[in-house]
Amino acid sequence: MIKMDFMAGVPAAGGDGVRHIVRERLIRSLLVLTPITVTAAGLFWGFRPAALPGVGSQTPAIEREAAPSSRAFVSATGAERMAHEASVLGSPSSMPLDQNERVLYWVGRFTTDQRPTFQLYLDRHNRYVGLIQQDARRRGLPEELAYLAMIESGFSNHAVSHVEAVGLWQFMGPTAQAYGLRIDEWIDERRDPYRATQAALDYLSTLYERYGSWYLAAAAYNAGPARVDQALLEHFGRRFELDRLRAQPRSVDGLDLYWQIIDRLPFETRHHVPRMIAATLLARNPERYGFRRSSLATPVQSDVVWVPAYTSLWRVARLLSLPVALLYELNPQLVAGVTPPAQVYGLRVPKGLGTTLVQAFAQ
Repeated sequence: MIKMDFMAGVPAAGGDGVRHIVRERLIRSLLVLTPITVTAAGLFWGFRPAALPGVGSQTPAIEREAAPSSRAFVSATGAERMAHEASVLGSPSSMPLDQNERVLYWVGRFTTDQRPTFQLYLDRHNRYVGLIQQDARRRGLPEELAYLAMIESGFSNHAVSHVEAVGLWQFMGPTAQAYGLRIDEWIDERRDPYRATQAALDYLSTLYERYGSWYLAAAAYNAGPARVDQALLEHFGRRFELDRLRAQPRSVDGLDLYWQIIDRLPFETRHHVPRMIAATLLARNPERYGFRRSSLATPVQSDVVWVPAYTSLWRVARLLSLPVALLYELNPQLVAGVTPPAQVYGLRVPKGLGTTLVQAFAQ
């Protein structure tokens, strides 16, 4: 049994102060304990999991009455954060992974009542995380942004939200088109994991340049920059200046401004970054929390073949003796199952079959 002395060094007087210090030390220690301990502590502090959402749901349900407050922030900065992440994740993170009651709440939810849904997301994990992180590394962006896609869509190209956001990165139509994605009766590139990832990282880079904080960038990705700007204006009043914010997105005690304005953001956005951080912690070390590291959804390697207009996926499947479902999986952006008219189109087929398809078309 691991024995932790949370009272060591705590002042003998001042009841509220003692409780605050003990509470802070407990929170700092939770993520290196077992999921059962996390859950028990969550219940102790008043976190009440909601009913289990359907496994096929796009994202876990958010329980309005169970949201923890932001008053008890645990500021794990500098060397403390790096040391903790090295122990929990195996290596320091390139994005701050602040740990507070809101994050621990979602660690508890993902490891208890939403465990089946989170396991489903992990089962899809291998198919897309490598793709996203490779592009992020190439751009010099944090690899942890891959877990924003997990929270947005559960790593599903076919996810559609109640406000008609679509695909792996849950783009709304106007934003998608502003970042170069094609949307028409033939093609919806929001469903293309390659093109959508490029557009999402472009957008997130723009938002980071605007705010100087990845947390605020993720919040703006979810709610829109206008809502984040309004929250900052309400918080700072007339003192609000984006240029000064970019220069110092964290306060002197290391507290990211996201946590300072969180209660001024839309309800869903208040949970967005905590869920992303919790998902990162769990997905990087799933066995520690009792999840299986699935190898079922491995990336499908592909060749790109330029095919004529109006080429049907059914025809290609017949020529290559493949199930048509595999071609739909490789080309989810072809909403009609046919390449668009009046142009040749780059179709993805399983790796090694590109030459075979070219020869089949030549006959």
